[in-house]
Amino acid sequence: GDHRDLHSFPTRRSSDLPECPNDAIYQGEEIYEIEPHHCTECVGHFAVPQCVEVCPVECIIVDPERTESKELLLTRYHTLMAHKDTANG
Repeated sequence: GDHRDLHSFPTRRSSDLPECPNDAIYQGEEIYEIEPHHCTECVGHFAVPQCVEVCPVECIIVDPERTESKELLLTRYHTLMAHKDTANG
C-alpha cells in the first residue's frame, strides 16, 4: 500500500471532516492533515481508504516518499486497536 497524503481538504467545517476509523485526520493550521502513524489506509477496517472514498475533489493522493506494505499497515492496525482497547479498558 501507498501512504495517503491529504493535500487540501476543501472545507474548514469539522462536520465535513472525512470519516477515519483511526482518527488519523486532524485540522492543521490551514488544511486537514493525516497523522501517518495512525493511518492504516483503512486496512483492518474497510476494503478501501474511507477518506479517499468520500473526498469530493480527489485531494487525498499517494505519497511517493512513503510506501508501506499491507503487512505493515495491518501491524499498525493491530497496535492501534490494542491501544484503543487499553484506553477504553
